[in-house]
Amino acid sequence: MIKEIAQITIKPGMDKQFEHGVSQATPLFLRSHGCHGVQLFRSIEQPDQYTLVVDWETVDDHMVLFRESPEFQQWRGLVAETFAAPPHVHHESKVL
Repeated sequence: MIKEIAQITIKPGMDKQFEHGVSQATPLFLRSHGCHGVQLFRSIEQPDQYTLVVDWETVDDHMVLFRESPEFQQWRGLVAETFAAPPHVHHESKVL
């Protein structure tokens, strides 16, 4: 199991639209091969900064199967206009 960590900066005043878009997109993630969960966190100190954490079985489940799927296109359609910059995405695995 790995975690996709996406640091997302949104445009000012678009917080409700972004959060609603993520809520609508959650089923898209969850029905995708290898997805085991989705969480969204908002920075307290910098409220235009969000962290999306998606649990995947493998990196390929995210980077190949999901990224090349219609669900990915729907996800981006729901939230892309709220992005102030492209998300910074990386993957992590638990060590302890």
